[in-house]
Order: sequence, then structure tokens, then C-alpha cells
Amino acid sequence: MDPLVAEAATPLLHSTSSDTSSDADENTPAPSYSFDSKQIGFRCDFLSKSPSGYFPYRQLAVLSGHIGSVSCLALCGEFILSASQGKDIIVWQQPDLRVFTRFGHGEGSVKAVVTVGSKVFTAHQDGKIRVWKVSRRSENNFRLVNTLPTAKDYLGKFMKQRNYVQTRRHHKILWIEHADTISCLAVHNGLIYSGSWDKTLKIWRVSDLKCLESIKAHDDAINGIVICNGIVYSASADGKIKAWGRKKQEQEQEQEETHCLLGILEGHKDESMNCVVVSGDGKWVYGGISDGFLMGWEKTGESVSCWKVVWERRAHKMAVLCVCLMGEFLCSGSADKSIGIWRREAFGRLCKVGVINGHDGPIKCLQVAPNGVGDGFLLYSGSLDRSLRVWWVSKASAMGVGALVAEDSKKAIVSF
Repeated sequence: MDPLVAEAATPLLHSTSSDTSSDADENTPAPSYSFDSKQIGFRCDFLSKSPSGYFPYRQLAVLSGHIGSVSCLALCGEFILSASQGKDIIVWQQPDLRVFTRFGHGEGSVKAVVTVGSKVFTAHQDGKIRVWKVSRRSENNFRLVNTLPTAKDYLGKFMKQRNYVQTRRHHKILWIEHADTISCLAVHNGLIYSGSWDKTLKIWRVSDLKCLESIKAHDDAINGIVICNGIVYSASADGKIKAWGRKKQEQEQEQEETHCLLGILEGHKDESMNCVVVSGDGKWVYGGISDGFLMGWEKTGESVSCWKVVWERRAHKMAVLCVCLMGEFLCSGSADKSIGIWRREAFGRLCKVGVINGHDGPIKCLQVAPNGVGDGFLLYSGSLDRSLRVWWVSKASAMGVGALVAEDSKKAIVSF
């Protein structure tokens, strides 16, 4: 399993029925989209022409019901969690893809969601992180158990002047607070990392929800975070991806490890770096840029502080908003409403194998299932059109599929 999605796949819920939760809006339909993953095929009209041949994919479901635009996704065992700018979070149950439950809270829209064991952490536009847990009274009911920073953390710091930082003229806040929207979350080794439009990266301990560290990480808003092999990569509107590593403190045994800057991956000048993803071995880093480009960097030598640009290409007509990896495949979502499918080749280069169309709005978030399905994988996409769509994407070589379609052109369905 790809380490980038392994933590998000932790079992969280246990359903006893596939019926729609009573918490769901009565006016919202709860259709069933059951499919047999062992017999997935594709119709010829789902073939997309690409420079290297024909690219097969199939749309399995269109899930609607969010109040606002879908802003983030998380996979959790047999469940899919999707959140929106309308402040609501929906838990979808697989394989029938029914609404299992709904929950939500906050003064602002939900920008990011991650799962850790039996807890769900959500980041909001109001600068808060909220912690949810499955209620003991009902398996399909989430209750709010805490908000970060916690009251205990506040009480331990608000009396000391040195714990305050100035955010703007005549205005100060505690360093444990985010002063603006929290745009992204990531989990690794018992820690939660939050990136914000206030340009800071904060580190929280899962066990006691304490804020351990705050880093003035970038010169502009942080848009994305990913962690691989203990290295934290943050993408920012300042056009850079920065790599951070933990530094051991030898002076005091009780003092926590702090993070230090390991290196900077430069993007395009005056263009926002909207998202970042890293290969499982940590050798390749890919970023999506607001000018529609994808860029790739290679780690050179044994040092984690040296990267060089090995590939860049105009991938979309408009800004690249999200990226995800599934083995040798990279998926990119764009403001042009399309999803690009790329295959990783030698020296970190990417070869475009197809394009998926179907959404009526910009693609805001992507996730891939950690386990393959047949000769392909499941791709989940959330859009500003308020829908969540589920796709089956073939891993078959484009040339092989082209030959197969030519041979079976008279058949309605081609199956693997």
C-alpha cells in the first residue's frame, strides 16, 4: 500500500446496515450505486483518445447531496468521507455508496479532513481544527469532542506575553492559533500537521492534542502538505515547495524535536504552487501550478536537501488544483473541469495516457483507493459542481487497449 494513503485507510466505522442515516436531509435522495468490482468492464464510448492510443475508464457513480462545493475527500476503510464549503461532511458507505451519516460544525467551510483511528480531524475556514469521534450510543453518529487549540492549551499559555505573536498592526494572537483559514492537514507518526493561509505550518500531537510547534514556513498561503519517509513537503502560493525534517534536541531530554528546513523546490515565478505529491520511495516530488503546469523534481544523491527539476509540462488549460498517486500513475485535477491521467516513466518523467471528463465544475480534490480493482483502480473526485464521482481507471497499456478495441469494435462492452 502506498504510504501516502496507508494512514487514511485505518478502519474507523463499523456498519450494521446499508440504510441511509436518519440524520440525512429528508429532501436529499439516497440512491444505491452498487457495482461488482470483480466484473468491471468499460463501454467503447468511455474510451478517451490520447497521443499513445486509447485510454479506458468508466464512471461508476455520481454522488450528490452536499450543500456547497466539495472541498476535500478522505478514504477510511469501507467508507468515503467528503466535506464541502457548505460546512457539511458526508460519510458514504461502500460498495453501495449510500449516505451512511452526516455531521458538521463550524463558522466556516470545511477545507481538509483526515482520519486517525476512531477520530476524524477537520480543518475549517475559521482557523480551527475540530476533532470528531464516533458516538458510543450510535455507530453512525459523530460527536464533536474537541477543538484545536484546546482550552487546556490556551490556559497554559495566555498569561505569558512571550507566547503571543503579532499578525497585523495592533493585533496579537497566541502562537498556537492559526490567524487565517486552515487549508490542509496531514498525519504522520502520531502528529498532525496543519497548513494555513496565514503562512504558518503547525504541528499537533494526536495523543493529547497539544500544539508542539509553529513554523513561519512560507511568504504566502500554504495550499498543500504531504509527508513521506518522515519528510514534510509544503506547497505554497509563493511558488515554492519546501521540505522539512525533524531535528533532535540534545540539550534537554524532555524537549520535543523541532522541524528545520531541508531544502526548497522552486516552481514558476509569480505562480501559486497549489498541490504536492511524493513517490513512495521519496525520490520524486510533483507539484501542480496555477498556470496549468505540472513539475517534477528528483532527489539527487543521498542528501535530502538537494533536488533538481527533471520534468515540466503544460498539463491543463487552467490551474492544477490537486494531484494524487497510485503506483506508477499520477492523477491531476484542474480548474478546467478535467482529470489528467499520467504514467510515471524513466527519470521521473510523466507520460499523459488519457483525460477524464464529466464534472461540471473545477476538480478540487482527488483520492485513489489503496487496493487495485481488477486490472485498474478506483479514483474519487470532488468538484465545485457539488458532486463526488467514482471512476474506474484501467492500468492496461494504451497500445494494448487500442488493439483490443480494434479487434472487438463490434462489441458493446470490453472487459478485463
